[in-house]
Amino acid sequence: MTQDTLLARAPHPEEGTRWWRDAVIYQVYVRSFADSDGDGVGDLPGVRSRLPYLAGLGVDALWLTPFYVSPMADFGYDVADYRDVDPLFGTLADARGLIADAHAHGLRIIVDVVPNHTSDRHAWFRAALAAPPGSAERARYIFRDGRGPDGAEPPNDWESVFGGPAWTRVPDGQWYLHLFAPEQPDLDWENPEVRAEFADILKFWLDLGVDGFRVDVAHGMAKAPGLPDVGHPNQVEMLGTAVLPYFDQDAVHDIHRAWRRLLDSYDGERIAVAEAWAPTPRRLAHYTRPDELHQAFNFHYLTAPWDAAALREVIEESIRTAGEVGAPATWVLSNHDVKRHVTRYGGGAAGLRRARAAALLTLALPGSSYVYQGEELGLPEVLDLPEEFQRDPQRLRGEGAGRDGCRVPLPWEGEEPPFGFGAGPASWLPIPPDWRGLTVAAQSADPGSMLALYREALRLRRDHPALGDGGLRWEASPTGTLVFVRENGGRRLGCAVNTGGETVRIPARGTPLLASGTVRLEGGHLDLPPDTALWWDVEEG
Repeated sequence: MTQDTLLARAPHPEEGTRWWRDAVIYQVYVRSFADSDGDGVGDLPGVRSRLPYLAGLGVDALWLTPFYVSPMADFGYDVADYRDVDPLFGTLADARGLIADAHAHGLRIIVDVVPNHTSDRHAWFRAALAAPPGSAERARYIFRDGRGPDGAEPPNDWESVFGGPAWTRVPDGQWYLHLFAPEQPDLDWENPEVRAEFADILKFWLDLGVDGFRVDVAHGMAKAPGLPDVGHPNQVEMLGTAVLPYFDQDAVHDIHRAWRRLLDSYDGERIAVAEAWAPTPRRLAHYTRPDELHQAFNFHYLTAPWDAAALREVIEESIRTAGEVGAPATWVLSNHDVKRHVTRYGGGAAGLRRARAAALLTLALPGSSYVYQGEELGLPEVLDLPEEFQRDPQRLRGEGAGRDGCRVPLPWEGEEPPFGFGAGPASWLPIPPDWRGLTVAAQSADPGSMLALYREALRLRRDHPALGDGGLRWEASPTGTLVFVRENGGRRLGCAVNTGGETVRIPARGTPLLASGTVRLEGGHLDLPPDTALWWDVEEG
């Protein structure tokens, strides 16, 4: 890659106003964000009360995790009624009020939609269990006869993402498919009734004013004809590395094309974001072709180690493959399903330094960025939750440590848990007492805090013409570093990141804008310490 290589095509003039191409979207894990009624669980009125904080942070949109009616076998990703709010989270009137208030604060609202499966308490599935094999009620789901002389073996060797077989037998002897928990039966998307139902669900929320959807398991709705065996155990390890007969099938793109046509029929640039696991960035880019979804989460970037060469490789490939289909790249460091990146990057002081540098790297890249609630506070993964609080179905079925540790509620203020999360004495997952220095209130008073860094980075990203959509130019730099320049409208912004263990000297001229740690820029060169990043206004010379 030569010094002056430009990655990513320049945006079409009309695309410059497309909000989603360079938006910063903040993920709200609703049950852990803010509790309005003191029951220890976050809710929609709680989110509504904290909108001024989010507007002040400088994000463009909020993505809300599911708040629909649900028995909560998978914390809301098992939906029993897609057109109503679970009482745990409020009412439909609360949802309307939140959407209206967010818009008044200049924030857009993206809601989750869960199309691969329903809850086993959904009216459709209850009807399917009550109906005989071969009935129209069962045809909405994937019911099959078992193998073996008495049908006692599952129909194939597919495994649940949460561990164990992906099939459960019902009393009359048939089996139903659930790629996740048994409480989450998979729908049969070859059934026109299923497609029509979800088109109507999307319209319901679009008519209420939402600005888009995050599509859960966007790679999962289409299954290979005949439901063939995978032929390998430990299939969860193949997720994101291989095309499986139940994930990333080509037929899934027909569904997304139909959804794009629906979204385009509404004004206001309503969007859809794919949560899609694909074996390569190129296959992932298929989800964002011009007639499909607008964005896809970049898990290849999220899973890259804190290493300059590895990061550059995934950045280059992500920008190139997204550019081939005219889509913006997306960048995400954490979400509600993975260990928080402060901990992934080593934890403690080193993990925090790296997370600060990663924030500047990520927010300087071309495209759209996602911020998971609490990363702007530098929250670590909670690794020592008491056993009685750990309820993640993924962990309960034996698949690793589970995801509870990244879902601990936010600390807002005060000296003792639950740190202003709610009016009650406790939160659904306990907040560590040593988070008193990480609260929003404590960090708001500290100009050197992670929160201060995010606020200033988001302000600069919004105001500096070189940041956002567009391309980048790599500059030659020492091993262990990344240096690139963003340029637009005659303005240039440089970003340098040192992932190595020694201070490095980099040729650079200009005015420092924001650093993740202490740096020195003078005399035409930059001295950049380990695990540190800098933005500067580039002076060409």
